[in-house]
Amino acid sequence: MSQDHRKFLLDANVLMTAHRSYYAFDLCAGFWESVKAGHATGRIFSTRRVLDEIRKGDDALVDWVNAELPADFFLNDSSAEVISEYGPMMQWVQSKDFNPAAKAKFAMDADGWLVAASKQAGFCLVTHEARQDGAKARVPMPNVCDQFGVSYCNTFEMLRALSCCYR
Repeated sequence: MSQDHRKFLLDANVLMTAHRSYYAFDLCAGFWESVKAGHATGRIFSTRRVLDEIRKGDDALVDWVNAELPADFFLNDSSAEVISEYGPMMQWVQSKDFNPAAKAKFAMDADGWLVAASKQAGFCLVTHEARQDGAKARVPMPNVCDQFGVSYCNTFEMLRALSCCYR
């Protein structure tokens, strides 16, 4: 079996859902240690826009992020390099049959920037979103990833790739 050397960029939903459900801090501290360890080895990151989304909450996740994650966990998703990837993605989204509210939300949220940052740096985007052919009410990130050659996976696939599963 070949070794997996991918680097991963986390969507906000990965951390928010884990915190609120199956990897709650009091149930599975190992997940949170894995996130920190993955970052320490240069394989797990997120973006500043995701940090902004997380900080809109007032909960234990915000406290954990502030206390446990170094500032360099959250990459600059406003660099010229990321912007150069983001532009064509937004043009593609605007050219498709998504409803205007979905297009506007995609432009305002971290999603498009996450895909652009993943493409620019060669990361695998980690999200709970799934590809949705024929979607109109939202712009699924996996649809954009497929269009622009960006790899994506879910939390469990990332953990397996990092060999972070605790037995």
